[in-house]
Amino acid sequence: MPFLGQDWRSPGQSWVKTEDGWKKTTKDENETNNNVLERKSYCKEEHDKENLILSINYDVAAKKRKKDLLNNNTKIPYFHKDKWIYVHKGSTKERHGYCTLGEAFNRLDFCSAIKDIRRFNYVVRLLELIAKSQLPSLSGVAQKNYMNILERVVQKVLDDQQNVRPIKELLQTLYASLCSLVQDMGKSVLVGNINIWVHRMENILQWQQQLDNIQINRPTNTGMTYLDLPVSLQLNIMHRLSDGRDLVSLGQVCPDLSVLAEDRLLWKKLCQYHFADRQIRKRLIVSDKGLLEWKKMYFKLCRCYPHKEQYSDTLQFCTHCHILFWKDTDHPCTANNPESCCKPVSPQGFINLFKF
Repeated sequence: MPFLGQDWRSPGQSWVKTEDGWKKTTKDENETNNNVLERKSYCKEEHDKENLILSINYDVAAKKRKKDLLNNNTKIPYFHKDKWIYVHKGSTKERHGYCTLGEAFNRLDFCSAIKDIRRFNYVVRLLELIAKSQLPSLSGVAQKNYMNILERVVQKVLDDQQNVRPIKELLQTLYASLCSLVQDMGKSVLVGNINIWVHRMENILQWQQQLDNIQINRPTNTGMTYLDLPVSLQLNIMHRLSDGRDLVSLGQVCPDLSVLAEDRLLWKKLCQYHFADRQIRKRLIVSDKGLLEWKKMYFKLCRCYPHKEQYSDTLQFCTHCHILFWKDTDHPCTANNPESCCKPVSPQGFINLFKF
């Protein structure tokens, strides 16, 4: 039968389950235990929150380090190495969107091209044209890639001690363009903080100083030199120079070369090579003796008209497949006669391909 007597528990006591089993506690002890449990649970929650914050900070730091791999300040920037790309100017069923100048500049393998002596002048000319007018049209990634490639070009010139003058002209053009563009910051002309571009301009000034301080090492061999060659061979070599400034520099070596560098036939061929007859007739300069001053005409024509550009190796464009590729690399052409569809692309032509 059920127990009907007085409750054996005294007032204020209760049974509580513990690690050692059930124990009888009073009301005050129960409240104390509850407070301890609440404090433990609160500490545990705080600890969990702290771990969560630490894990979030770790993930943010990891993402930041990963993002910094593509930043200009990283020591090993990433370069694309595509040998060819599609150049499509509209959406089709097969391809969506269009190819921009920045995308082409990012994806094509320009990093390896600057190591090839046949393509070096081509890439330098392309960098110069972009610096003059196309830099604001590049995306932020393309602008970073531009500066990274430029840094490699400068480093190659400093190591090889060759092509110093065109790189000086490139840096001067780029610095002048950045000076005007930085003043228009806030008008969506350059991507990034103004401090980043100020730092890049400081790097350009530092590169210019390094190029000014470069010392050309004299060859150590004691064999035959240019001056030991017959005069006819010396003139033959001079006729192969396509820049009048190189002739002027060569003529400053010694008095004998200075006389050869003033040869009228030499400057006449230079004028006829770079400029059309119509342009030459507009800029005639006659001496007191009634002879044409071909040297003066050449530099006057250079100030009025662009030079004729000639490169050993250029980019090629397939009109059938709309693919842009380097000359010595194959592309997936579907034409019956691929060679008839391919044409060389000048640096200016490369930029014109992406004008919509």
